[in-house]
Amino acid sequence: MIHPDDLAHCHEAIRHGSLSFHAASKLLPTKVRDPALALYAFCRLADDEVDEGDHQAGAVLRLQERLDAAYAGKPHNAPEDRAFAAIIEEFDMPRALPDALLEGLAWDAAERRYETLSGVRDYSARVASAVGAMMCVLMRVRDPDALARACDLGVAMQLTNIARDVGEDARMGRIYLPLDWLAEAGIDPVNFVRDPLPTNEVRKMVKRLLAEADRLYLRSEAGINVLPLQARTGIWASRLIYAGIGKQLRSQGYDSISMRARTSGRQKLGWVMQAGARAATSLIMPKSAVVYAKPLPEVAFLVDAASRARPEQARSTSVLDILAELKAREAAIGTDRPMA
Repeated sequence: MIHPDDLAHCHEAIRHGSLSFHAASKLLPTKVRDPALALYAFCRLADDEVDEGDHQAGAVLRLQERLDAAYAGKPHNAPEDRAFAAIIEEFDMPRALPDALLEGLAWDAAERRYETLSGVRDYSARVASAVGAMMCVLMRVRDPDALARACDLGVAMQLTNIARDVGEDARMGRIYLPLDWLAEAGIDPVNFVRDPLPTNEVRKMVKRLLAEADRLYLRSEAGINVLPLQARTGIWASRLIYAGIGKQLRSQGYDSISMRARTSGRQKLGWVMQAGARAATSLIMPKSAVVYAKPLPEVAFLVDAASRARPEQARSTSVLDILAELKAREAAIGTDRPMA
């Protein structure tokens, strides 16, 4: 399916770029691990290009072209693109899932901020739950209930990321905390990005965000236990390792501005061992009724797209709208540039 040289490149990209996923991926069966590494390599490439480039809008538009080429069966001449095109063909990957990721990256390029926690979940659904839904597709899982719990896990992980990076994001002019929380605390967003401080009010917001993440981590567990048996330990490891970042934040008083929460190799090893025990326990435990909980409203479109036996491959109106906005922005920047 994926050329061995392309797969080796993707493996190295994840080994250096995403330590947590690389650790968890070792526990996945080969038939899932190999396409998962290729998937994460493409997603990581997309995120890095938008996150680190000088012209984010242009980076998103180039990613749109790469997705179009991959779905046309004519991927760009790069290992990540060729590997992702192979995944599309082998697993009939619904276009709505990588498009959702692209839309979330476009929201970053457009410097969106989110008024409410629901808005933050909307963003998290795109940049994280979309990847979780794609992972289910790689496992040949199309059951709506399992997909809904995978999306819970994606949102929980992204909320953990946001809680960990409050200070780092603010220093880059970004705010992912709900703006209504800032307003309740009497914090002006302009002043916050100018001089972020770990005040009691900000720590309380980090605590609230982690509480929401914990609620979703717990909901996700019922879904992990209905995944293919060989994949459960790896997904459990991802869940426990990411939740461990939240535990570290708690130990440092919810201060994610003057310090960054980090977990050690020894801690990761401990969570991996716990993951094996949780997966083994799932064999004798009855299925939890939580698996049937309705999906979050913000992720329902992902569940719908991934659960279809014959997924539609048309681009959604919302994606087209944000891409058109970025194209207009790039055109305006171009007209402002001085002539050589």
